Amino acid sequence: MSDTAVQFLSRPLGAQQGQPLRVAAYSRIAEAIRTKLLPPGSLLPTETELGVMMDVSRTVIREALMLLEEDGLTRARRGVGRFVADSLPRIGIEKIRPFDQLLGGSEMDVQVKRTLADFQPASEFVAPGIGVEPNEDCWLWESVLIRNGEAIGHLQENVPAGTGREPGSASGSGKTADDGDWLAAAADPAGRTSLAPKTLLEILAERPGMTLGPGECQISLSTAGPSRAKLLDLRPSDPVLVLTQYVRRAGKPFYLAKCLVAAKAGHLSVMQSS
Repeated sequence: MSDTAVQFLSRPLGAQQGQPLRVAAYSRIAEAIRTKLLPPGSLLPTETELGVMMDVSRTVIREALMLLEEDGLTRARRGVGRFVADSLPRIGIEKIRPFDQLLGGSEMDVQVKRTLADFQPASEFVAPGIGVEPNEDCWLWESVLIRNGEAIGHLQENVPAGTGREPGSASGSGKTADDGDWLAAAADPAGRTSLAPKTLLEILAERPGMTLGPGECQISLSTAGPSRAKLLDLRPSDPVLVLTQYVRRAGKPFYLAKCLVAAKAGHLSVMQSS
């Protein structure tokens, strides 16, 4: 470990009022990792050595290291020690980002395999999220997110039915691609268009004049269930992370997505804002 890293870790550890020392120690070590004072893959000092540097007990250090491992910043090798993770978890669930980008980041590409693109009556859950009445037609796009040949997520996206219509196009339900509805052409699940397979949010965000935001993402836990378990090669009882993303447009509800993420996707980090 470099002298600069030792000096950084040895600075007085001032916990904020009401903040446990383990959290302050966690934050100090995490900052050293993110700024690469502790490089990826490097061996961390022992609990005793870190305790001496940071002038806290070994128990505080042990709890801080547990938090670091839970958050994917470090990994332990039995009989050897603890190491900085080779790659850091990606930050940004709270940002408006397509889920394939969130699950892939800069290191891995995620393939979007669209399984459905059609009109469906908006459910009681979907309707308020996209600003329509229950049972009113809306777009439903379903996709499986694949990373390194392995299905890691199932994505459902909804927007109002008229989203793909250019100003001045024909009125109606928008169920055909020849009446000014560019989204209907892009939605062809058989891939018979020139557009690369992408999430609905990514296609919308690339559209000229389409300004989206703000947005938020709710996070919960569930189980895969029979149908989604088959898509993700899981057991129906396997736990999944459920990310529900709401995006507004011109101040009104517009886009709603629900993404089920299998545990095999690895660590995700949340960026919070006050």
